[in-house]
Amino acid sequence: MKSPLLEVVPPGLVTLIGPVVGPPVGGFIVTYSTWRWIFFINVPICMIGIVLVTMFIKNIHEEDVPPLDLLGFFLTGLGLAALVFGFESVGRGELPVWLTVALMAGGAAFMGLYMLHYRRTEYPIINLGLLTIPTFRISTVGGGLFRMGIGAMPFLLALLLQLAFGINPFASGLIIFASAIGALSMKMIINPVIRFFGFRSVLIFNGVISALFMAACALFRPTTPHFLIALALFSGGFFRSLQFTCINALAYADVPHPLMSNASSLASMGQQLSISLGVAIAALALRVGMTIHGSTALTARDIGPAFLLTGALGLIGSFVFVPLPRNAGAELAGRRFRRSIEEEPTALAD
Repeated sequence: MKSPLLEVVPPGLVTLIGPVVGPPVGGFIVTYSTWRWIFFINVPICMIGIVLVTMFIKNIHEEDVPPLDLLGFFLTGLGLAALVFGFESVGRGELPVWLTVALMAGGAAFMGLYMLHYRRTEYPIINLGLLTIPTFRISTVGGGLFRMGIGAMPFLLALLLQLAFGINPFASGLIIFASAIGALSMKMIINPVIRFFGFRSVLIFNGVISALFMAACALFRPTTPHFLIALALFSGGFFRSLQFTCINALAYADVPHPLMSNASSLASMGQQLSISLGVAIAALALRVGMTIHGSTALTARDIGPAFLLTGALGLIGSFVFVPLPRNAGAELAGRRFRRSIEEEPTALAD
């Protein structure tokens, strides 16, 4: 019988085209044109996507559609928007402190109101009851901590390479491009790796390796050969992509089919919060580092501790998977694995 892992590798490869091409193309545009074209270039691409979806994707929908939870929609929408905006503002100094605090407090209040609403509605828009499923809960918590570290990586790498090392955006994009190539190459071996080691072992030990590669970026210096930087990013991208693939697959392993859309919504919410919080923590670490060193401009010395912090978050996230049973995910069906891989294609390239 054909392995379900092998069946999902080609689609996974296709979804990585954007993350692979994005860094060098974006760097080229910023270096030799204006940054505004980064937004303009998306218009024809989106139009082509709409045409292709209309032509080749069937209009499949649920036969028994539950009523839309309007109140829950507004509470979570306002709450998440305020929290994400607040997290993004932490450490950057672009908004007054009182406004940042107000945003985060308001977001937390709206989410608190949603918790009360959730207990009283039959069809909540975000089904928190899914957290009672062990594999989904552990994947959400462990994956959230790991994403906090990963969310800060592009932010920190751009600052390190362009501001601290003085590399132009195009050259910087080509170096970061190695990370996406590493993620792409991982797809070739995922099937035998998962079959041989199992989800639990991979998530723990591969998580530790990924965390070490994140922390290793603190060792980069202006004199470090670009080839070595690219090699380290390639290796880190390889292991991080394997980690995300396993996290996403395991998260949906035991979710009943009727609750798949609810699980997707809850997972997406956690992912966005984790990434935003990771950027906020990294930005705050930069400001603390500059204050301690008395720097007026960012240097590699100021950015290094932030990389160590991202590695620490990834390390903690890997230990969350220790309570998993050794046979966790052993019975994954082809449909469930395929759905989990496609939930977060861009994250697989980090």
